[in-house]
Amino acid sequence: MDDGPRALDRRTASLATALMLDVPPMPCIVPDGVFDAWSWCESDVIEWRRPADAPPILRETPAIDGQNPAGLVFVMREECTLLPRELARLHAFGYGLDGELALAPYAIDDATDLLYANRLRPRDVFWLAASTLDALVWGLHDWAHFHNHGPFDQPAMTELQCDLVALAWLRRNAARIGLDDACLTTVARDLARLSRKRFDEEQLASPVADLDALFLGPYPETL
Repeated sequence: MDDGPRALDRRTASLATALMLDVPPMPCIVPDGVFDAWSWCESDVIEWRRPADAPPILRETPAIDGQNPAGLVFVMREECTLLPRELARLHAFGYGLDGELALAPYAIDDATDLLYANRLRPRDVFWLAASTLDALVWGLHDWAHFHNHGPFDQPAMTELQCDLVALAWLRRNAARIGLDDACLTTVARDLARLSRKRFDEEQLASPVADLDALFLGPYPETL
């Protein structure tokens, strides 16, 4: 009887394209104390899927901002009862999902804490459904959180670090994803603008004078 989790996964694979993206560990470049367990689990790959009939993943509006984009879903390979979860099909469309579960959209912080506390390797728990570029960027950003635990006492600095890692991973896989230099530049400027807003909201000075230059340049050796 072909109705178990593996059968469901074979069916969803026929409706979606899948890529294994190279996401190696990156050095922490923010001050000590921002993270309490950097690279507690070394990142290596993430399985990214998007509907086979989705349009090319080119840079379009809206700009990347602080809102959780529609279509960003961490689908569970098998049910993980430690994590808040909902039916994946309620949030990820076009994959042929049925009974598969996903991390509840509100539970990124919960997952960051619980994966770390229980030493669960993220790639063993999730694959990433992301149909648009902004969803993919935020998926990579969250993937950085999952592998590098922080108490989130310094939000702007914490998010800056994870943004820089996500951008480095995006650049590393750009050719496979189908992104050109102009698209990467737009993403970098969006992330710089968002980072500037976070520091302003916390009434803190940015750690660098020019955030645009930081994001437009290569992954930094230090701030």
